[in-house]
Amino acid sequence: MIESKWHYYEHPWMAETGHYVYEPPGEIHTLAVPDDCDEMVMIFNIAGAMIYLDEAGHRVGYEDVFTKIEMCRAHYEKVGLGGEFVDQFVR
Repeated sequence: MIESKWHYYEHPWMAETGHYVYEPPGEIHTLAVPDDCDEMVMIFNIAGAMIYLDEAGHRVGYEDVFTKIEMCRAHYEKVGLGGEFVDQFVR
């Protein structure tokens, strides 16, 4: 955690500035930033895919390295840098 605080509805703890949080594979949670926080600055280091579930536990979407690269391409294209701008970050 770089700045501010956040928590998961499913757990009793609060991550605050300077904290480190480890999430084991398969962890299901809902991230929330308290109303008294104007902003939250965090670095998430994700290995593998993130799978999004609805309230009934059904998969409604996912993100992995390939979908993230495509989202970057679309963003860079939209802001005028060109989709190939992302290539400099891919080895």
